[in-house]
Amino acid sequence: MAGHTARRDVEIPIDKTGHAGILRIPGGASSVVLFAHGSGSSRLSTRNNYVADVLAEANIATLLFDLLTEVEDRIYENRFNIDLLTRRLAAATDWIAAQPDFRGFGVGYFGASTGAAAALAAAADRAQDIRSVVSRGGRPDLCDRLPLVKAPTLLIVGGLDDIVIELNRTALARIGGIKELRIVEGATHLFEEPGTLEEAARLARQWFERYL
Repeated sequence: MAGHTARRDVEIPIDKTGHAGILRIPGGASSVVLFAHGSGSSRLSTRNNYVADVLAEANIATLLFDLLTEVEDRIYENRFNIDLLTRRLAAATDWIAAQPDFRGFGVGYFGASTGAAAALAAAADRAQDIRSVVSRGGRPDLCDRLPLVKAPTLLIVGGLDDIVIELNRTALARIGGIKELRIVEGATHLFEEPGTLEEAARLARQWFERYL
């Protein structure tokens, strides 16, 4: 049973700029999930914040933060610059590791859209540190080092998101570690249909509880 969850706004220094973030730390947490949002999204994403609340119920801490500044996000190409997004996620991971509240915590990633590629790339680069990865409506095909991903990886895709289903199936075959693809029936790319986001969050929670 989850206890009280402390929520606070933070600023993460990355590339000489402060990146706004939202931390949730449930009482008794021993693991933390960093969110890598998709193109055109931010720490304020209602969908990712909902998933973060579901993870908090399982005593999993979360960090949602802006991978891009407002100015950078206005340049469309930046949203698909996987190397840039990966470096930002890695820097946020280092920041978390340096915080006294998170010493000894298991670390996982939750990626959406292009953020999923960044999460997988960062997990590949930090195979000893990242314990699990979940992608929701992600583009793992944009990650160029899938065979190096050793962290148990769950790919969640909407059943009506035909093109992305095929991209995820192709990517799944290339991932190096434990892996699974789960399709949420009746969901489109953004999981806006009734009950679909709840199902995706449930699957993510179960995955992190098992491997994180």
